Amino acid sequence: MRAGQARAPRLGRVTLRLYDTATREVRDFVPLEEGKAGLYVCGLTVQSEPHIGHVRSGVNFDVLQRWLRVLGYDVTFIRNITDIDDKILIKAGEQGRPWYNLAYRMNRELQKAYDALNVAPPTYEPAATGHVPEMIELISALIAKGHAYAAEDGSGDVYFDVRSWPSYGELTHQRIDDMEAAEVAADPQSVARKRDPRDFALWKGWKKATEPETAAWPSPWGPGRPGWHIECSAMAGKYLGPAFDIHGGGVDLRFPHHENEQAQSRAAGHPFASYWMHNAWITTAGEKMSKSLGNSLAIPAVLERFRGIELRYYLVAAHYRSHVEFSFEALEESAVGFRRIEGFLERARDLVGEIPATGIACADFVTAMNDDLGTPAAVAAIHDVVREGNKLLTGGDSAALRGNAASVLTMLDVLGLHPQDPAWATSSRAGDARLTAAV
Repeated sequence: MRAGQARAPRLGRVTLRLYDTATREVRDFVPLEEGKAGLYVCGLTVQSEPHIGHVRSGVNFDVLQRWLRVLGYDVTFIRNITDIDDKILIKAGEQGRPWYNLAYRMNRELQKAYDALNVAPPTYEPAATGHVPEMIELISALIAKGHAYAAEDGSGDVYFDVRSWPSYGELTHQRIDDMEAAEVAADPQSVARKRDPRDFALWKGWKKATEPETAAWPSPWGPGRPGWHIECSAMAGKYLGPAFDIHGGGVDLRFPHHENEQAQSRAAGHPFASYWMHNAWITTAGEKMSKSLGNSLAIPAVLERFRGIELRYYLVAAHYRSHVEFSFEALEESAVGFRRIEGFLERARDLVGEIPATGIACADFVTAMNDDLGTPAAVAAIHDVVREGNKLLTGGDSAALRGNAASVLTMLDVLGLHPQDPAWATSSRAGDARLTAAV
């Protein structure tokens, strides 16, 4: 929660329950250290302008970190940036620009998108390129333990030996023999270097003929760069330690990315995450939103039609594990619902003056949030309180109206939707005049 924002008070003894992808059940949240919560979320590979599908994860896990803080936890929240990757190198080459320039510019666009949706910054946002020594150290430990090997052809590649780790597949409940071969990405010849086609790259030797020298770092196996999966294991370990509470990300990352993260981390002797949380996709026309499908909706374009607070409300109103089929019609309907809340608050403010977000969140809201971040029910609870508040408006200024409006603001604040949050000051749109039309 941003500095200076009010926190909703705890209502007696409450238990947060979260759906754990690994166990496929909703579990009581029991942190490794009482009163503290360590959270790692896989950020984006900064290869292109962010779209709605990209920022959903940022919004969903922002709600989680806010709620954890409301419950009194001291939260360490790490969200990484992948700024070196096959896709970045390929796209930069197609555009005739340095890969690091592309990554830097797209990361700036991502940060603008987060700011436009009031996604509070994490405790730290490490970039992969800043943690290559930690990755080399982790790879070396895996080789020493017999769980990784350097390719024998002198390519400089290093692979994780999936057959050496009997628990491989436990996160996604798969058998090794039922899995497809690991993606070969830009180097089809890598298949011949592997002991098993499912082995995945920990280190990728520099390809002098096709890759820029700037995309290579020195290592015991020759110049090269890290594989995608080892990046997150190294960064999570550096900032959260060998064991931490929650690992999050999009549902598309469960396999192979998160499966591989867990396998290599535990093979190195690190317990890694206690809980795994995954947000669902946003689709258009029934297909995952992506650049390759040509149906992506870049954040700046959407913000030409809707305010950031309206887009955030749309994303928050759906449960993080629920599939969302995006349409502008659905976004407009959602925005109208939020404007009704704003209309009530404006009328209440006209009667009672400024309303601090220091009220008491209603019991239904707290119950919903503690039930696996049940934001649909939490939003419904806000609307219930607003309906009661609209009835109180007819009586003029009263303690009941002030308390009601303060409760609404408190609950909105928890969801990152407080209309007076300074974060929204830079997110005004030409369509703001529509605010009064729906109240």
